[in-house]
Amino acid sequence: MTLVKSIAVLAVLLAAVAYFAVRTRRLYRMLRLGPNENRFDHIPERIRSVLSYVGLHTRMFRNLYSGILHFFIFWGFVVLLTAIIQAFGEGVVPGFSLAPIGGTTWIAFLQDLFGILVLVGVLMALVNRLVIRPRQFHESNETDALIILGLIATIMIGMLGQNAARIAEGGDPSASWRPLSSALARLFEGFGWERSAAIPAHEVFYWIHILAVLAFLVYIPSSKHLHIIVAIPNVFFRKLGPKAGAMLAPIDLEHAEHYGVSQVTQWSWKNLLDLYSCTECGRCQEQCPAFLTGKPLNPKMIIVDARENLYKTIRDAPAEQRRDAPQSQKLIGDAIKEDELWACVACGACQQECPVLIEHVPKIVDMRRSLVLEESRFPKEAQGALRSIETQGNPYGLPRAQRTDWTQGLGVKTVEEKPDAEYLYFVGCAASYDEASRDVARSLVKLLQKAGVDFAILGPRETCNGDPARRIGNEYLYQTQAQQNIEAMAAARVKKVIASCPHCFNTIKNEFPQFGGTYEVIHHTQLLARLIKDGRLKPNKAVDGKFTYHDSCYLGRWNDIYDPPREVIEAIPGAKLVEIERHHKRGFCCGAGGGRMWMEEKIGKRINHERVEQTLRTEAPRVATACPFCLTMFRDGIAAKGAEARLQVKDLAQYLAESIDEAPVSTTISG
Repeated sequence: MTLVKSIAVLAVLLAAVAYFAVRTRRLYRMLRLGPNENRFDHIPERIRSVLSYVGLHTRMFRNLYSGILHFFIFWGFVVLLTAIIQAFGEGVVPGFSLAPIGGTTWIAFLQDLFGILVLVGVLMALVNRLVIRPRQFHESNETDALIILGLIATIMIGMLGQNAARIAEGGDPSASWRPLSSALARLFEGFGWERSAAIPAHEVFYWIHILAVLAFLVYIPSSKHLHIIVAIPNVFFRKLGPKAGAMLAPIDLEHAEHYGVSQVTQWSWKNLLDLYSCTECGRCQEQCPAFLTGKPLNPKMIIVDARENLYKTIRDAPAEQRRDAPQSQKLIGDAIKEDELWACVACGACQQECPVLIEHVPKIVDMRRSLVLEESRFPKEAQGALRSIETQGNPYGLPRAQRTDWTQGLGVKTVEEKPDAEYLYFVGCAASYDEASRDVARSLVKLLQKAGVDFAILGPRETCNGDPARRIGNEYLYQTQAQQNIEAMAAARVKKVIASCPHCFNTIKNEFPQFGGTYEVIHHTQLLARLIKDGRLKPNKAVDGKFTYHDSCYLGRWNDIYDPPREVIEAIPGAKLVEIERHHKRGFCCGAGGGRMWMEEKIGKRINHERVEQTLRTEAPRVATACPFCLTMFRDGIAAKGAEARLQVKDLAQYLAESIDEAPVSTTISG
């Protein structure tokens, strides 16, 4: 009988492992269809990422309920691998035991403990899906989720029942270390079972346990819960350095076979691994400003639909043609609609929230690149901005000759006039041409001069940094603008850069190095906070009352700069900082990122209106920004809401200038 059992256990184990291996090999071969990408650098840092994001569930605990249940289930499976090894070992090799390493003592105790914790986690998950039913689950495959939860529960019941029956048989050395299993064993006695009756019960629970484990193994590769296997490598291979989205991958315009991504297999293997890793938890959509204001974009469905497109592509195309074969369902147009792509504000909220570190924004930009560079298809409003950048060096379409008009009367020197200046102040297009942002630049210059900061500007040699063009998808135009600026900065021997626009800051800091332009870049809020701390700026005029601060996506989420702007506010006498309901890493975009500054919102609620409403709920009469796009969007939103009497918006530099012994700078500039 023992031999028969061993053969049976070995047979089902080998069959399940063989099927799993075949499915896994197919998934691996699909990954290899994507172009190569090096993600094997900085191994120690990658291991730390796995320990943090997977082991400690760093992001999962942002939602405490979900974090707890996932923590129980994840660590339960890690610990209960010992029970699985023990079960199959006993089945194949009679007398097999983990006793030499604590299988009848501390391992036995952990198996009992985590067996019940996993069941608690499963129960919490069922309540979440069937009773609470948060919005992000509405598009998920409930049947798939219930099958997985059912299998997990069955594995736990089989394991605990098996242990309890063995204890009821008598003579189990681990009985004193298994409090739950021992309690269940006493239930057997309560039913009037003799010890001999526990033997068949043990066999029943044993087979329930191992068959559920094998069913789980067989089911996973074809399930959305594939993330159970691939989440760890996906986190391990995450992008290091500047975040994916803060630094987009350049296109080799001279040698590229395609510009952007129009077929799913044009994505690198890591991007395809992202598709496998999606848990469909919906956390990304619940932070996406486009989704929350009724736009067609749902970052979760971008990944899910791309994954289904990958599977369909492989299924329909001949093996020898799968990389380049026409798809029966196009990636852009059928799987993913163009309106979804153009609704994205590239704020990074989806990526910041994703527990398995999927990189959504670069994928959206890749598809935009294909539309713009290969098909010349993009919103009409964006066409004017792109043409203006190309012809005038700014998206406003104003003459290059007016770029320095804002400096009148300020005594600002160009790099030609002051070649040894410590800092280059990269002014940016908004501060050069937009009236409200010009006022910010003038206030900032006054503060820098008062603090004795040694700086100069490029003047007429400065051109658009290229961020709007790159995020819209016109990589060619971006590279043209970037190279012009880098050449001008190289000629001026620039080493340090001040930027008052987070988009300029991010582009110069993270993306110019791709083309040889490497500098020490500081945002004006960082510099102002440092000057205050060093005593070079001393706010002494009280501005009593509440202040709140709006986090710019390209300063905060993409570059993790949250404290310096708040330190500036807190340095103003009388200022009391209160936070908007969505702030810091969960800040809410103003709606102007990703090139949306130059496109009209025609679908759903305007994002800046939603953000103004959130700000009004703080009852703070003043909101500070640190980005010219945010300033514009707030001004428009406040005016649209008729809330001018309730909410004032200015840049931090303006508020700080008002709190220092000097009259506010005039905003009236001709030209």
